[in-house]
Amino acid sequence: MFSAMNNGFSAFISLGAPAMMFFIITLLSLLFRVKLSKALEGGILIALALTGMGAVITLLTGAFAPALTQFVKSTGVSLSITDLGWAPLAVITWGSVYTLYFAAICITLNVILLTLNRVKTLNVDLFNIWNLSVIGLLTLYYSNSNLVLTTCVVGAVYVLMLINSDVMQPQIKALLNYDRNSITTTAHPSLLICPPVLAINELISAFIPFIDKYDFDAEKLNKKIGFWGSKFAIGVYLGFFVGLLGRLPMSELLSLAFTAGISLELFGTVGSWFGPAIRPLSDGIASMMEKRMKGRQIYVAIDWPILASRAELWAVANILAPVLLVVAILLPGNRVLPLGGILLTVLAPALLIITQGKVIRMTLIGTVLIPLFLWAATLIAEFVTKTSLAMHSFPEGMSHDRLFSSVDSDPLEKMLSILIAKTSVSLTPSMLIATLVSIIAYLGLFTWYVKRMKSLNATRFAVMPEIHHQEEP
Repeated sequence: MFSAMNNGFSAFISLGAPAMMFFIITLLSLLFRVKLSKALEGGILIALALTGMGAVITLLTGAFAPALTQFVKSTGVSLSITDLGWAPLAVITWGSVYTLYFAAICITLNVILLTLNRVKTLNVDLFNIWNLSVIGLLTLYYSNSNLVLTTCVVGAVYVLMLINSDVMQPQIKALLNYDRNSITTTAHPSLLICPPVLAINELISAFIPFIDKYDFDAEKLNKKIGFWGSKFAIGVYLGFFVGLLGRLPMSELLSLAFTAGISLELFGTVGSWFGPAIRPLSDGIASMMEKRMKGRQIYVAIDWPILASRAELWAVANILAPVLLVVAILLPGNRVLPLGGILLTVLAPALLIITQGKVIRMTLIGTVLIPLFLWAATLIAEFVTKTSLAMHSFPEGMSHDRLFSSVDSDPLEKMLSILIAKTSVSLTPSMLIATLVSIIAYLGLFTWYVKRMKSLNATRFAVMPEIHHQEEP
């Protein structure tokens, strides 16, 4: 019987991530009483999104591989790891059954904490559970498959996400000019970078507050830039830059530039399908929770693009793109050439919330924090590459002896989870001390951040008008 179950499971996995997730999302949606048509819609969309993302990754890697190889050979610069953005991690995690296990753990924790009135946030952004799954899979990988430890790490990070969502909600409400009674928030894992962002912002307020006098209207700047600040244009700049680094002939250089331009745009387009794909399931869970907790104030957490209407976010993402490239070349210990994550949308939303849209502060803080993202991407490259090979999702057009990675969210959490996992295997005094100090420092910073945010929220809403008129999404 066990053999038959194992063969059946292996056959299911062999269908590939898109087909597998089609069945899983459809069946889960039906379980939460979503209509059959909507359940099928979500399943088909997730399959199309995974298929499309794989195609775009193949296009981008096939175009960049020759230039990057030539660049490394001709310059000796050791940026030998290709950054493909968040997409490879999403493909790997959504192709793993562990992601559903982590999702079940997180949903259970959310329900328990809501029931006990320890948090106010109901996180319906189920698609982005893959960010937590990365942390979980890293812990499994480096701890020799210690599932108990992995469950504790994922659960702890998720609890911090929910607490963070609670304390950010008033700031998001003020930033987006929502009604005072708004329940909209986001629990996106990338916003766990908010504690160090707030710490640096406080230092700026203490020592160089005068920089606020030189701030500018980002919305007007974005309108002036127009096409030249779009993803198309940024991709062209990037492709042209990499082509120059690889000393390509003009015909190949221009082809690479145009391929990079369309790839960055397609990353955004295909990436936007994931949210609608998971929405029927999210709505089903939210509806069930609402029926069971009537009369309680509950924040509903959706994806971070609720912040995308603020021009400051995109202005700073555009400003930080060339900064990221320069830092990548000069930063000791970095081996990643940033490509897919060039826009740093994993950092810009946190900068926007904490500074309340002050562009100069956002740019300074972002520049200071960029090394964390590059070091984390370098650190996880071996895991990402080997896991992708094992799951038969390795990007076509890229040599199997070449590492690739992702400049993506949660750099501190990734580094900490790897440290905890390695310590569980090698229980040396030095590793134990380093791990304990790191955990204490991380939780200490988060505790300070929560207290400071509550203080800022109290101050802001003491003077906030009763009603705003902008509608929520």
